[in-house]
Amino acid sequence: MDLFSRSWTALRTVIAELPDKDFEQPSGCTGWLVRDLVCHLVIDAQDVLITLVTPAATAPTVDAVTYWTIQDRPPTGDDPLDALTVRLAAAYQEPHLLTFHLDDVGSAAGRAAELAVPDTWVSTRGEVLTVGDYLSAYVLEWTLHHLDLIAHLPSAAAPPAEGLAFSRATLEQLAGAAFPASFTDTDVLLVGTGRRQASTAESRALGALASKLPLVLG
Repeated sequence: MDLFSRSWTALRTVIAELPDKDFEQPSGCTGWLVRDLVCHLVIDAQDVLITLVTPAATAPTVDAVTYWTIQDRPPTGDDPLDALTVRLAAAYQEPHLLTFHLDDVGSAAGRAAELAVPDTWVSTRGEVLTVGDYLSAYVLEWTLHHLDLIAHLPSAAAPPAEGLAFSRATLEQLAGAAFPASFTDTDVLLVGTGRRQASTAESRALGALASKLPLVLG
């Protein structure tokens, strides 16, 4: 739960420090500008708040790893919900309005996570899991989106090292295999999820694992 807070705080801090012009830069999410990604994070924060106050009476059906599903193909940006996010982001007009909303809802989500009881069962997406597993799953969400945020912003701070390492371990469990030791944690996350193509040398190092990639998370 501490790692959730550190990853979420780091991501929100980078966003709070962005100059207005950076909101019009492309992000690492196909079809989304930085402003669209920030708007998505507002929705993510709302989802965290909703889930943490949605108790479940039945036993967990997933954990921090199996919470994630592997999709058939990468997103194209044409999904209706993705398109809605773009329209919603544009409606804010000024970046400071968007960052104000993220700070407001995001801070509340962070406080709710700190107050939550780890062993409590909660329900989301038709599944049940413990609060601890749910927040652990979101470390991967925050870390990947932090990388998406800074994809074209070379001066922006990177995600916390411990969040990158934890997210790598999660992705390796989903892949059912370890990535080569020569891959940095960032390389694993970007190549493993299809955010960038593996180089020829990386593809050779991946061996049989290359056939399982990308792992498109949903």
